[in-house]
Amino acid sequence: MESLPLAFWLDLLGTFVFGISGALVAVRRGLDIFGIAVLSVAAGLAGGMIRDMLLGATPPTALEDPRYLLTSLAAGVCVFFGHRLLDRLNKPVMVLDALGLGVFAVSGCHKSLVFGLDPLPAILLGVLTAVGGGAVRDLFVAEIPRVLREEVYALAAMVGAAIVVAGGALGLADGWTAAAGVVGAFAVRVISVWRDWRAPRAPGS
Repeated sequence: MESLPLAFWLDLLGTFVFGISGALVAVRRGLDIFGIAVLSVAAGLAGGMIRDMLLGATPPTALEDPRYLLTSLAAGVCVFFGHRLLDRLNKPVMVLDALGLGVFAVSGCHKSLVFGLDPLPAILLGVLTAVGGGAVRDLFVAEIPRVLREEVYALAAMVGAAIVVAGGALGLADGWTAAAGVVGAFAVRVISVWRDWRAPRAPGS
């Protein structure tokens, strides 16, 4: 796989999308502009920072390159002024969260492969990249993170990361593989919400 241009743009896209989802949660909870900025930055940057620290890529790219922080803050500003427009969409937080999930699963797995990880650890880091920001966002507003509920969430990220690994093994172009991974994760997540699919719970719980 070629290195950073693809991962960079995927990271920025995921940062912006997750930043919007975090800011929308802040608006719905009645937080002020500072709270909106905090949730936007947390949702947009936490997953990638966790990935970079586990890879030993320090300082994390989100702290080294100011474009990441500016992108997450820009998402917060967009929501601050345009949340009424976004609320007209059907389940905007879920849709944006699903898109960010797919983008970060792909970028996390791609970067892990670039750093020389084997396929299974690369998929794991792809999932961690995808769910990290959403988990931190949910914890900040005292919600159980989606990844710990019975919703199909981490599994959707795993599908996207697995597509990246499969595409690399087959020698497919990075761009097409990345697009397929994002679409696959997004589709699994959205369809699971639409069809109310649930992960199994412990018997009798």
